[in-house]
Amino acid sequence: MYQVPFEFPLLTYDEASAMAHDCGFFGNTDDPLLETVVEMLNELGRPDSAFDVIQIAGTNGKTSTSRFTAAILSGQGKKCALYTSPELVEMRERMEVSGKAVDREAFARGISVAAESGRRVNARRSAAGQKPYRVTEFDLLTVAALVVFAEAEIDVAVLEVGLGGRWDATTATHPVVTCVTGIGLDHCHILGDTLEEIAGEKAAVIKAGQRCVLGVGTATPGSVEDVILSRCREVGVEPVLLRPEDASDAAGEMFPGEVRVHADLPSASYVITKHPVRLGGPLELDVHTPRATYAELAALKPSYQAANIACGVCIAEVYLGRALEPDALFTSVVQCPTPGRFQLLRADPLLLIDACHNPQSVEAFLAAVRAVAPAKDARPTLLCAVLKDKDVRGIVDLLAAEFAHVAVTQTSSPRALCAHELSELFDAAGCEVVGEYPTVAGALSGLCGESCVACGSITLAGEVAASFA
Repeated sequence: MYQVPFEFPLLTYDEASAMAHDCGFFGNTDDPLLETVVEMLNELGRPDSAFDVIQIAGTNGKTSTSRFTAAILSGQGKKCALYTSPELVEMRERMEVSGKAVDREAFARGISVAAESGRRVNARRSAAGQKPYRVTEFDLLTVAALVVFAEAEIDVAVLEVGLGGRWDATTATHPVVTCVTGIGLDHCHILGDTLEEIAGEKAAVIKAGQRCVLGVGTATPGSVEDVILSRCREVGVEPVLLRPEDASDAAGEMFPGEVRVHADLPSASYVITKHPVRLGGPLELDVHTPRATYAELAALKPSYQAANIACGVCIAEVYLGRALEPDALFTSVVQCPTPGRFQLLRADPLLLIDACHNPQSVEAFLAAVRAVAPAKDARPTLLCAVLKDKDVRGIVDLLAAEFAHVAVTQTSSPRALCAHELSELFDAAGCEVVGEYPTVAGALSGLCGESCVACGSITLAGEVAASFA
């Protein structure tokens, strides 16, 4: 069993949460570095070596894919942990063991250990005349999660990449399986201005000796697929390619372009056999992999989740190296929660949240909306908040075309676009603004009694969900 190799002061849950939200005191370098996490893990005796790691990168779909992967592996008899970001309500939600968020004591202990590791690393650097590392929030949380998972004696951890891939904290581990779900324009100021540049950053998670799955969002355009397949060839990895049998089953998940056939590579596919026709209605699909066909998988999810379910199936099968037990697979898929993803918080009057936060994820969300509410004028009021470092105009233009009425607000995030600016953008896009609220709580109060769909940022989904927690 893994043991922390040094003593450390134990923080309370509130102290640990506060530290996780503001940990810049560790050092003063300007840019996060992968070496920071590597050295912190080395200081801890590599807790991540106590279990297998599956790393999942991508612009969209990676959180849901991670959740389905973890649920499926748990159903196949593995003690599985899950690391995702961001949280909807509490930070400890980012760390799950066997399908449940870790308790407050485990979270506080993990943060305490990670903080002491950072202090020790920086003390040694300072003594050697080197500049201390700045341990970022994500660095601290990632190291803490790996400690928590090691002490829980898990078999395998599914780690969702936070940002990009090449320099992400999760890349400091040694995954046995990697996945890239898809590529989209997001975090351009960090990852690059083109899909191809972003693809290169995300594909960097693929390394020699690993197994790999490439999701439907990597298929188009061909230039993006070329970048990722080139990386696979460079490091000698043969990926499993997941592709829809009908391109319409991946609406919003892929860019326009021809889906090419690669006869020299193993492939998997899926087909939706039943689309939901109402909110909360069933989705059914068949998944075909190199090892088996899994028929009549079902979930009370929107159609866009079919790609993520199929990807989770492929990842679990590749990791286990065998076909999955079908009855356990069915149960795992149908029972897997996806918080903040087309999530119904209240049935009457309707309150639905979705964490779509860039044009590609908004497209997928809107495809699901059209399927259950075809008439634009009959759709609920849209409640929207957007972060200013996103493609705000792209998000607004898509949503304004699909909703007749919008109420705008801003979240507590320092990156939030102010409600008045967002209101002006919706007005210019031809969507009637029926309310402008400086806080999410004020918006929910002002819209009390109305049917409402809230989307535009992960932080909005989280704050709305927290009001119902």
